[in-house]
Amino acid sequence: MQPVIYGMSGLSLTPDERDFFRDADPAGYILFARNCEDKDQMRTLTDSLRALHGRDDVPILIDQEGGRVARMRPPVWPEFPTAERFADLYRVAPASAIEAARANAQAIAVVLREVGVNVNCLPLLDVREEGASSIIGDRALGYEPMQVAALGRAVLEGMAAAGVVGVVKHMPGHGRAPVDSHLELPVVDASEEALEIDLEPFTTLRNAPMGMTAHVVYTAWDNERCASLSPIVIEAIIRGRIGFDGFLMSDDLSMHALSGRFADRARSVVEAGCDAGLHCSGDMVEMQDIASSIGEMSPRSRERLDRAMASVAGAGQGAPYEELAAKRDSLLAYA
Repeated sequence: MQPVIYGMSGLSLTPDERDFFRDADPAGYILFARNCEDKDQMRTLTDSLRALHGRDDVPILIDQEGGRVARMRPPVWPEFPTAERFADLYRVAPASAIEAARANAQAIAVVLREVGVNVNCLPLLDVREEGASSIIGDRALGYEPMQVAALGRAVLEGMAAAGVVGVVKHMPGHGRAPVDSHLELPVVDASEEALEIDLEPFTTLRNAPMGMTAHVVYTAWDNERCASLSPIVIEAIIRGRIGFDGFLMSDDLSMHALSGRFADRARSVVEAGCDAGLHCSGDMVEMQDIASSIGEMSPRSRERLDRAMASVAGAGQGAPYEELAAKRDSLLAYA
């Protein structure tokens, strides 16, 4: 198995993709809007990915956060609220906000499982910071780390209850980034003391099954390499100080915060300590470049992946979507 998660080009696997994925045997797959047309099409696509490997637990990821980050959109699928809605409710009714976040996350998971998706890149545990880039913004669960952790835990629990694995992101914290890492490399000059605020939600939820690194430089720890490429940040901060021992993937290797050949990017994040690189574009030339040099996943990383997927094994769907959405909306009305 290769330590990489790949995207694909369209609504179904092309013959070239089918042959490539069968030979490469990646750790998993990630879907985007270009892969999501309707329920039958998505179920056929995800079934084909599982059949390709003969495994029901092949990780099939998506970013279905709500608000502006949602790959499955109306009118086929429901619209989900931004994280900011739950943060606003938390300020006036913390217990209600936690229940609303849990119900919403389970509702998202019900929709995902219906089309065969079993991993959602949620929750963001980035503590929101005034004056930072808007790339996090209303996607954050708040400005205060205890609140972010409390709501984040509810999101993980809600998704797990319906059989979907959560991914905490962006470790060790993207909330202070002054620019969008999709477009350029952010550099955070905050002190170690200040960065303790960013670490707190991740430390509280260090037992999460999966995590994603940030393409952000933290000069207090490593003034040359972003977290995804830094053995110092991954081993000393994410694995060490935070204590995270779940399956750790990089953020998208295609983002402009990184540079160089895709083979080098993928190899570098794994050598730095990520269990897998995340490559989202579905570009076959780029994927072939990665596959030519990435090697095999380590036994330790494979164990982490298996443990993450086993964390939702046997989970039922629970309450129907309509009931969960109604509960969420009734609670959010108090904000």
